[in-house]
Amino acid sequence: MKKTKLISTFLAVLTLFMVSCSGGEKKQESKEAAPQGKGQSAVVDEVSDPNVLQVAKSLDDFSTLVVAIEAAGVENSLVNAGPLTVFAPVNTAFDKLPEGTVATLLKPKNKGKLAFILTNHVAPSNYPIKQLRKDAKKGRKLYMASGKYLVVENKEDGIYVGGTKILKSVKVSNGWIHVIGDVLVPVE
Repeated sequence: MKKTKLISTFLAVLTLFMVSCSGGEKKQESKEAAPQGKGQSAVVDEVSDPNVLQVAKSLDDFSTLVVAIEAAGVENSLVNAGPLTVFAPVNTAFDKLPEGTVATLLKPKNKGKLAFILTNHVAPSNYPIKQLRKDAKKGRKLYMASGKYLVVENKEDGIYVGGTKILKSVKVSNGWIHVIGDVLVPVE
């Protein structure tokens, strides 16, 4: 009787173990079936405060910027925890570039160049307007993710970064977005 009970208990534990293992395999399979290469930017989160990319995607004024971000493959960089400060050009800023520039940059062969230009709009730090004013007063330059530096100036009509005026600022979950009216094309 004891032997039968021991075998029954062993079989029950073995069955429970097999069921729990097969459930894990199913979870693993579903992860592998998910689209590859999307990363953190593909996560849908309607509970947390929006990040840089979510805000940009939600506003029509940034549609060209969003297309460029996706073409360059840098969207995951804009959703990380930060802090980040993004100087986000509006659609009309891209219209100011020489004719055909945007179309040329969006071609797959120019992905690296486009990513370099876009990273010139991102400072890997937290720069609210108050901090930018202090930096301008002290003559400091901002280090950008492109490896370049941008001059910060406090002029009569507002704060300028890289020679372009900040039009508006928005606090996001992973830093700041400063709306600008020009594309900050770095000198290579």
